[in-house]
Amino acid sequence: MVSPDRQLIHQYATLAGTVRNCGGGATPWGSWISCEEDTSTPIEGSFSLVSKPHGYNFEVPFSATEPVSPHPLKAMGRFRHEAIAVDPRTGIVYQTEDQSDGLLYRFIPNQAGNLQAGGVLEALRIRDPPQAITRRGFPVGQPVAVDWVPIEEADPTEDTIRWEGFSKGAAQFTRGEGICDSDGSLYFICTNGGMLPFGQIWRYTPRRNPKRGGKLELFVQPNDPRILDFPDNLIVSPSGDLMVCEDGYGEQFVVGVTPKGETYPFAHNALNEAEFAGICFSPDGRTMFLNIYSPGITLAIWPEKEDWRV
Repeated sequence: MVSPDRQLIHQYATLAGTVRNCGGGATPWGSWISCEEDTSTPIEGSFSLVSKPHGYNFEVPFSATEPVSPHPLKAMGRFRHEAIAVDPRTGIVYQTEDQSDGLLYRFIPNQAGNLQAGGVLEALRIRDPPQAITRRGFPVGQPVAVDWVPIEEADPTEDTIRWEGFSKGAAQFTRGEGICDSDGSLYFICTNGGMLPFGQIWRYTPRRNPKRGGKLELFVQPNDPRILDFPDNLIVSPSGDLMVCEDGYGEQFVVGVTPKGETYPFAHNALNEAEFAGICFSPDGRTMFLNIYSPGITLAIWPEKEDWRV
């Protein structure tokens, strides 16, 4: 925890017993959802690295100062989770899946703000054509109508949820990564999508009645690693721009993306060629926190002005 005068107050672990936790995301009711990007299962009768099935989400209150009991949120699905974003208007939780044939999911809780109470899991379907494979061939900036198909088996014994969804017409997204809510729309990343596989950023805008679906558009796809090279984690800044962490080859950047889809380099990893990850902002918006994946460094960044745009 960092104080408003930029002093480190304390730090502590809040979750243990999980496997390969990835992007996750914050909730409007004061907690963090930690996402397992691993669906390991115990192997009966032989040596196994795990004692319980994995591939779940876990909730940690912001107020936790020690490890909480890791209760899996099974109704949210068992798959290779990457990140979540909550629509604060509805309490619906949107989820990405880090697979080459992954889907985009939403979880409609039975009780808003109480994920342990269960709910309904669904996958996004592009209406025309169904079973769309979005890796390439979609024009930038042209919305398409979408709806959602139900997932009947949210907690399968094997990693099969995406196959059920696709069989019902859900769209495939290649390596779904970061996702965030911004001004009524959800932005999410496909790390290796594009005509040249250097990454895509998609925008989903639900209708006023979210049960009626919404529209999806390919927001950014430069097809140029000098502009965007394997985007991964992202967050919306207090200034309204997206901040996107790269996980590419060679030099690594945090890339800013304006609401019009214009890009600019915001930060450069001058230490090594490891990816940026875990980008987020303090509640007052004055401090950006950013990780360098290896050797595991957390940076606290403050702007020279009260504007995060470069």
